[in-house]
Amino acid sequence: MPMTLRLSEDEQEMLRRRAAEEGVSMQELARRAVREYVGLEDHRDRVFASARRVLAAHADALDRLGR
Repeated sequence: MPMTLRLSEDEQEMLRRRAAEEGVSMQELARRAVREYVGLEDHRDRVFASARRVLAAHADALDRLGR
C-alpha cells in the first residue's frame, strides 16, 4: 500500500546516513523501523498485562510488604 511519509530535513539526513551505513535503501530502513516498533509495542502490551496479573494475584502480599 503506498504511503507518503514527511520527514524533517534532520530526520531525512539521519535516515539517509543510517541507510548508507547498513547498505540498504531509506525505504527499507524505514519499513524495518516500523516493523520493529510495532513488534515492540505488542511485546510491551504483553509485559504490562502480565505485570497486572501478578499484581492482582499477589496484591495482599504486596500490600503487607509495603507497610
